[in-house]
Amino acid sequence: MPAAKDILLDCPIIAAVKNDSDLEEALRSECQIVFLLYGNLVTVDALVQKIRRRKKLAIVHMDLIDGLSSREIAVDGLAKLCRPDGIISTRAAQIRRARQLGLFTVQRAFILDSLSLESLGAQLEAGKPDFVEILPGIMPRIIREITEKISVPLIAGGLIQHKQEVLQALDAGAVAVSTTCQAVWNM
Repeated sequence: MPAAKDILLDCPIIAAVKNDSDLEEALRSECQIVFLLYGNLVTVDALVQKIRRRKKLAIVHMDLIDGLSSREIAVDGLAKLCRPDGIISTRAAQIRRARQLGLFTVQRAFILDSLSLESLGAQLEAGKPDFVEILPGIMPRIIREITEKISVPLIAGGLIQHKQEVLQALDAGAVAVSTTCQAVWNM
């Protein structure tokens, strides 16, 4: 299977799923990468394997899986439990550990104010992720400002519901968008 970085160049829309019905739609969509935003220690393996059977990449949001701790050992446990293609986390230590294990990494950052914008560079330096996902993703000016300052490829996520918002994010410098909006998945 091609690497996530290569897939994003061909298909920059990422299906973010938060329940079973969303997952079923994502599996039928043209999206090649699925951000798994739900589950628990009992269900995550079956969810990841379902995604992988459809030849799509499964990226697990560690912060949203019930039963996982915020410590680095949780990454080791997840990797052994279900072998995801990668992880998403707001925690730099988990991102670092996932990279050591050879997993694809997305460090999620919430840009709420100028302080969070200013501290982004230090957060990314601590985690050294493959990609950064900023939320909300409907801020073209901020996307442009961030991409001019950092070398980590940027994914815009959160609140994206229309084709125009996707195009604005990509035009501003995002390499991809993640969204739970099913109408966007097959654009």
